[in-house]
Amino acid sequence: MKDRVLIEGLEVRTVIGIYDWEREIRQTVRLDLEMAWDVTKAAESDDIADTLDYKAVSKRLISFVEASSFGLIESLAEHCSNILLNEFSVPWLRLKMSKPGAVRGSENVAVLIERGVLT
Repeated sequence: MKDRVLIEGLEVRTVIGIYDWEREIRQTVRLDLEMAWDVTKAAESDDIADTLDYKAVSKRLISFVEASSFGLIESLAEHCSNILLNEFSVPWLRLKMSKPGAVRGSENVAVLIERGVLT
């Protein structure tokens, strides 16, 4: 499958981090998503019911991330990918989970994971 649906730069505030002070504040994480999805049917019908609804995906991830409390972005990324695979039937995804400003002197730190099967 060569088609992709992208959501880039989705910023959400959450409790994330391993240090005591991080457990007391909300920090921004940024999600960049690439999801395999055949868009042929939606392109022909021009109907939202025939595609991967990126608004519904975004709302679900925002709700989950805002309510979560993880120590590591790796854990948060894995849970988000499971939501996409299981609830939205995305066959394959690439998720970059970023924590801007986590390391002094750097603009960003991130993990990049791929899950599912790309056919």
